[in-house]
Amino acid sequence: MRFSLLDRIVSVEPEVELTAVKNVSLAEEYLADHFPEFPVLPGVFMLEAAKQAACWLVRISENYAHSIVVLQEARSVKFTDFVTPGNQLRIKVEQQKREDALISFKFQGDVEGRVCVTGRLTLECSNLADADPELAYLDGEMIVYQRSMQQRLMRGVATDPAVA
Repeated sequence: MRFSLLDRIVSVEPEVELTAVKNVSLAEEYLADHFPEFPVLPGVFMLEAAKQAACWLVRISENYAHSIVVLQEARSVKFTDFVTPGNQLRIKVEQQKREDALISFKFQGDVEGRVCVTGRLTLECSNLADADPELAYLDGEMIVYQRSMQQRLMRGVATDPAVA
């Protein structure tokens, strides 16, 4: 994941829910074009932040059993308010059900209690080695990188030792 839209994981309860935050700064390049007179966090970035939060919940819940967690479906996404620079978007994802490699979630993003986005996501989990056993080493490298990202995102968060 090269484009991280989350600044911090605030809380996590494996297999149940995760809350993360995205601090929106006027220094973010895309805001110069979206929109010059009224800069706002693009809706697709709000959706991506929710997807990334759900991915972290999956990784933490299953102790990195899969190196790849991708969006399979987004449904009922509703954008109800703008997120402007200087605000913090708080994303909460709740796991709904799991069927084999598919995991469904509902999510909500708010700024100071004001709901800005809601919806449902379905993620799909896999490993490169599922398709080609010779790629198992890449799964391992990706998981090492993801664990280091988790440590950065969870600095200062009290967690169960099994989660860290």
